[in-house]
Amino acid sequence: MSKRQRPIQSPPSTPPTPQTHNPKRPKTILKPTKWVPLNLTQSELSLPLTFPTGQTFRWRQTGPLQYTGVVGSHLVSLRHLENGDVSYCLHHTTTSETNAKLALLDLLNVGISLAGIWEVFSASDSRFAELASYLGGARVLRQDPVECLIQFLCSSNNNIQRITKMVDFVSSLGNHLGSVGGFEFHEFPSLERLSMVSEKEFREAGFGYRAKYITGTVKALQLKPGGGAEWLLSLRKTELEEVIEALSTLPGVGPKVAACIALFSLDQHHAIPVDTHVWQIATRYLIPELAGARLTPKLCGRVAEAFVSKYGKYAGWAQTLLFIAELPSQKALLPAHFSNAKESKAAKKNDRKSHTAVDTSIVD
Repeated sequence: MSKRQRPIQSPPSTPPTPQTHNPKRPKTILKPTKWVPLNLTQSELSLPLTFPTGQTFRWRQTGPLQYTGVVGSHLVSLRHLENGDVSYCLHHTTTSETNAKLALLDLLNVGISLAGIWEVFSASDSRFAELASYLGGARVLRQDPVECLIQFLCSSNNNIQRITKMVDFVSSLGNHLGSVGGFEFHEFPSLERLSMVSEKEFREAGFGYRAKYITGTVKALQLKPGGGAEWLLSLRKTELEEVIEALSTLPGVGPKVAACIALFSLDQHHAIPVDTHVWQIATRYLIPELAGARLTPKLCGRVAEAFVSKYGKYAGWAQTLLFIAELPSQKALLPAHFSNAKESKAAKKNDRKSHTAVDTSIVD
C-alpha cells in the first residue's frame, strides 16, 4: 500500500447554527483546556474524512482541524497536530477522565487497524489503493445504537442542513454539557426522556412525517425485553440478515437506514447502505453490466453482494471510503483522472433517473 499521504485539508469553516434555547438549563463550567495525545496517526484517523461525511450529525468543527462532540456524558474535542497525529481535550465529564478516554476510543473503533484492512483491499483493487493514498484515515465510527438510530430516522429523504437541525433539537432534550466554539453540546436524551415528547411537538419542530416514526420507534423500543437500549446492543452479536430484519420492524426503518445503523453502531462491518450514489459506484466499478438499470430493492441486494464479494468481511469500510471519494468536497482534492468525462456523463444520466433529496449522506 502506498505510503503517500496528502496534506491535511480542513473543510471551510461554517458559522454556528442556531441551537435550541433552554432558559432553565444550569450553566456548565468547562474544564481548563488540556490537550493529550491519542496515539493515533492521520493514516488511522482523519477527522475531516470521518466526522462531517454523513456517519453522524452531532459533531461540529470548532477550530482549524478540530472537531467537538459528545461521547456518552463526555464532551470531547479532537484535533490534528502539525504532524497529523490526533490529540484530544476533555471539556466535561460526569465520571472520570479514564472512562471518558475509553468511551472515546470505543467510538473511534480503534480495535480495528485501518492500515491493516486497507492493505487487504488495496491488494485486490488498484483504484482503491490509489484513492487510499489521498484519503487515508477515513474511519467507520462505533456509535451508541440509540443515538445512531434516531439520527438516521431524521435523515430519511432529507438534506444535511435539515437533518442537522432536527438532530440538534433532539440533542437539546438531553443534559447540557457545555459550549465550545459557539456550539452548545448536550448528552443524548434517554428513551424515557424522548418518550415525553409528543408527535405534535416534533412536528412543530419541523420533523414532518418523521415525527411519527420517532415517537413510534421510541415506544416500540421501550417494549423490548430489558429495554430498547439493551435490545439494540444485543444486535451486535447477531448475524447481519437478522439485524436488518429486526431493525426493519421499527417504524420508519427501511433496509437502507437499517444498514446504516448496522454499520455505524452494531459492528456489522460488511453492511452496505445502498443509495443512488453507492449504486453509481457499484455499476461503474463492480457490476458494470447493470449500468443504466433502475435501482430496485432486489438490485440493492446485488450491490451489497458485489461489495462483500470484492472486499470481504469489512466491505462496509471499503464502501465508506469509495462513498467519501464521491463527495464534491473530496473530489475537488483528487487528481483529475479519478473523474473523467465519461463517468460524469453517466452520473448525470443516473441522477436524472433517480429521486433523492440528499446529496452527501446515505439515507433511507
